[in-house]
Amino acid sequence: MSRTLHAVHQVSRPTGLPTAENFAQVTEEIPALADGTALVENLYLSVDPYMRQEMDEGGWELNAPLEGRALGRVVESRTPALTVGELVAHRQAWRTHAVVAPDTVRRLPDLPGVPLSAHLSVLGGTGLSAYVGLTRIARLQPGEDLFVSAAAGGVGSAAGQLARLLGARRVVGSAGSAAKVRHLTERLGYDAAFDHHDAPVTELLRAAAPDGVDVYLDNVGGDHLEAAIDALRDRGRVAWCGAIAQYNSTQPPAAPRNLFDVVGKSLRLEGFLVRDHLDAQQELYAFLAPHIRSGRVVPDETVREGFDQVVGAFLGLFRGENTGKMIVKLGG
Repeated sequence: MSRTLHAVHQVSRPTGLPTAENFAQVTEEIPALADGTALVENLYLSVDPYMRQEMDEGGWELNAPLEGRALGRVVESRTPALTVGELVAHRQAWRTHAVVAPDTVRRLPDLPGVPLSAHLSVLGGTGLSAYVGLTRIARLQPGEDLFVSAAAGGVGSAAGQLARLLGARRVVGSAGSAAKVRHLTERLGYDAAFDHHDAPVTELLRAAAPDGVDVYLDNVGGDHLEAAIDALRDRGRVAWCGAIAQYNSTQPPAAPRNLFDVVGKSLRLEGFLVRDHLDAQQELYAFLAPHIRSGRVVPDETVREGFDQVVGAFLGLFRGENTGKMIVKLGG
């Protein structure tokens, strides 16, 4: 086995949209394993919109290893707690190999009929974000109506399918192209969807949900949050998961301009971080795995192959190049 690894480092801070020049690929020696550690060969890497915030001052260090979700196989071990051949999830992405300790990994359960990559999509952080947002934060109830922004992304593609299983009456989503709108309604079970480029989002949501909605899962912020506040019924709920519209902006957001309606309608708006709800992981496995096996839930993924695709896959998130979860596959 090669004793070198390939990694991506951030080498400069972006202004607005990041570029390939903000990153560099480096080759490093794999350190000798200390007692109590193991070497993992990464098989799948996750790239996620939140990483854009980590690129700014106060986030990732420059010229240093980056973090992110990864799936890999233990190929060498100096701890009885991790066995060679075992599949694990950990936070050392953006590299081909990782040295880990048992308390820094999560062993992946044996789920026959479930593809490994699903542990980064519907069963991973994005699926868990959707599940927590709908069940713990917004407390979506059977018969209620839901609006999801960035619905063709990783969280949104999971949320629409989860909402169906949770008994939602009507599910509406926004996306960034006509093709993605069709993807939502033809493949992911959305009742209605719109391309947010076609008109002001408030107008588009009023047309798609003329009777309003009860719950909004926010992955965008800005004008989408303003539109949702307008459409929400009295005592509606907002689970705020992300704000991709603002991650690359160099100016403060102009919207929402109707925040006082949160008071007038007795709305509840709550942000959350999925890392505070990791105890829901086993619950998600039990809930979703049978539906993945049956085909009722689709792990919606865009997979790029090869380590040299990591940076391009990440940048592609902000160009709308993915449907579902963006994943980089390194090996079999």
